[in-house]
This record gives sequence, structure tokens and C-alpha cells, in this order.
Amino acid sequence: MVDDRIRVAMLHGPGRPDTDGVSDYVTHLIEALGGVGVEVTPVPVRPDGERGRWRAAAARAARRVRELAPDVVHVQFAPSAYRFSGQPGLLPWRLPRRVPLVTTLHEYGWWACPGWLPGRVWSVAERARCWDRESGRLVPASAAVIVTNPGHGDVLRARTGRAATHIPIAPNVADHVGAASAGQRLRAELGLPEGAPLLAFFGFVHPVKGLRYLIEALPELRRAHPDLRLLVVGGFTSQALPEDEARAFRAELTGLAARCGVVDAVTFTGHLPAERVSAALHAADVAVLPFTAGVSTKSGALLAALAHGVPTAVTLPDSGDDEVRRGGAVAVIAGRRDSAAIVRTVGKLLADPVLRRRLAERGRAFAAAYSWPRIAAAHRDLYARTLGRAGA
Repeated sequence: MVDDRIRVAMLHGPGRPDTDGVSDYVTHLIEALGGVGVEVTPVPVRPDGERGRWRAAAARAARRVRELAPDVVHVQFAPSAYRFSGQPGLLPWRLPRRVPLVTTLHEYGWWACPGWLPGRVWSVAERARCWDRESGRLVPASAAVIVTNPGHGDVLRARTGRAATHIPIAPNVADHVGAASAGQRLRAELGLPEGAPLLAFFGFVHPVKGLRYLIEALPELRRAHPDLRLLVVGGFTSQALPEDEARAFRAELTGLAARCGVVDAVTFTGHLPAERVSAALHAADVAVLPFTAGVSTKSGALLAALAHGVPTAVTLPDSGDDEVRRGGAVAVIAGRRDSAAIVRTVGKLLADPVLRRRLAERGRAFAAAYSWPRIAAAHRDLYARTLGRAGA
């Protein structure tokens, strides 16, 4: 019998799933691809302590790919996942040229390597498909480029003239069986009085997530809701925020809460297993994601909150990627880096149970379209088209 499985070597950064969102995505994607007949071997680009470590890591990864002799090479690319090293961008020069290359852009539109070159130079190189300011040779050498949200696709088209394939991500935490009951127990563990409102932030904690402004909003919100609490669900240490910086940022937020007089109202959980995150989302009355660059559908945390039926308030990006707003699935915080805007939006949600129920229903419906089986099937079909297989 002919084996028609597609064999993929998937290159990704060295971060652990509990400290890196792209690595968490890769873990889910590989599992889902196995269910649609795609055989994936993960190949981490992982530096050791040697000199020239990223160059050596890229060389090792390329050797591993050649050993595997896959049908497709798929690189998961985000500059932060590789600590902004340019070496992953040189991988196409090391990989076997006869094997189609696919690149997924998880971050795009804000970085350049090297950053001092003028935009007109980049424009010429990108239009000629010689070099990409963020991914090096990855985008120019790829048979297909995947973006996880329309905004990145718009930037790619403007820079290079080529179209990307939009394959969204899915919630990074599923709604676990029994999580609703566990959420009620969690509220009791937190000592919340009956009916006291609980706000939740979920995701890796980083300065760009806007938690400073959410904490600054708490004193005003507590004037109307004296028992209100904030649960910050997520770890501080991540691929984008090393341990020393993470420790300093946690101390900064704790100090800010003390200065605002709300230190007793804020609980930092640190990293939690998925079932505890699911319980925390069920425990919350409102999720708040006040990212300083805005929230889009490339956020697994956003999709997880919506999939759990949590009424969710978000800031929006400048890029025009406002699919989630147009779907009526979120409440929009009108200003970024603006605690007063958070007060207005979250205050309105807390005061209006009908609005919260409507957002919960729309959020669940919106998130239902973002599932790992659908995402895996879209990848399988893209691989098949790239290989020119019949029926793709």
C-alpha cells in the first residue's frame, strides 16, 4: 500500500511551551496534524553555550533536517523566539533546496535586522525577493508563507507584493470538563464574597500587555465595587522576558499596586496548568486584555477567554485587524495605555449583566471557528498544494 502521509520537519525556537507562546502553538499544532495524516518531526533551533551559538544551532537544525529527508520543511518564525538573532533567517542557505519551504510569521511588521538600513533599501530588496527585513531569506525562499492574522498579511503584501495564506491560531487553553465547578471553588479559595466581581488577565505577563494601566484603573473601579478583585493568570518569565527582567517587572507591578492602595485586590498566580487556567477563566466575571499595541486574533489568550464564555474587554491595534470587534465578540477599550478608558469600559460591563451575557454568547460563537482540527486540515491542504499532490 502506498503511504500518502506528508512528512514535515518543523523548525521552531528553543522556548518551552510554558514560557513561549509560539512553542505552545507548535505543541498543539503538531498534535493536531497527527490527526489529519501529517507526520511531523519537531526540530528546535536550540543554542548551547558555545561561541557563535545561534550559528551553530542553525547548522545543527539544518543537519537534522537533511537526516530526516522530509517532504516539506516548515519554519515557525518570530524574532523574539530566537532572541532576535539573524541566524534563523539564513536557514534557507543551509536547507536542501529540493524540499519546499513553508514559513509561518507569528510576529511581523515592527522589526528590522539590521535596523539601521533605510526603508527604501528594504523596499528594493523585498520587492526583488532577495531579502526580508525581519525574516532574512525565509520569506523570499518560501514556497508558501502563512500568517496567523490579516494584519501581518497586509504588511507582507505591501512590502513584497506577495500574498500570504491566512491560517489562524486556536485557543491556547481548552474549556476543561469540570472547570466551571472548579472555578467556583477557586473563587472560594480567593475569599471572594458572594457576588463580588472578579476581573482576570490571562497570558504571559510582559510590559506590552498593559497590566500597569489595569492596576491603575482598580481604585476607581473599586469605588463602585469595593470587593472587586483582579486575578493575573500567567507566568512572568518567558522567552521574551528573561528571569531577571521578569522578577524586576513583577516587583514593579507589586509596588504599583501598593502605591494605588490595591495590593490586597491583586493576585498573581504565576504559570498554571491548563486545567487551572480553565477554572480561573470560569471564575472570572470579565477578562481584560489592555495590550499596549492592541489585541488581535493572533492572541491565543484572547481566543481562550472567548471560548470560555468570559465577557472580554480589549484594546485594538492600529493595523485595522479588528475582526474580533466587527464580530461583536468583545467590548473595546477606547484608548491604549489609558487607565481611564479601562475604567469606562470595564465599569460599563460590571454594571450591565445583560451586556455581559450577550458578549459571552458572541464570544463563544466567534471562538468556535478557531479550532485545532480546522487549523490542522488547512495546513495539510497547503502542504499538499505546495507538493502538487492531486486532490489538494
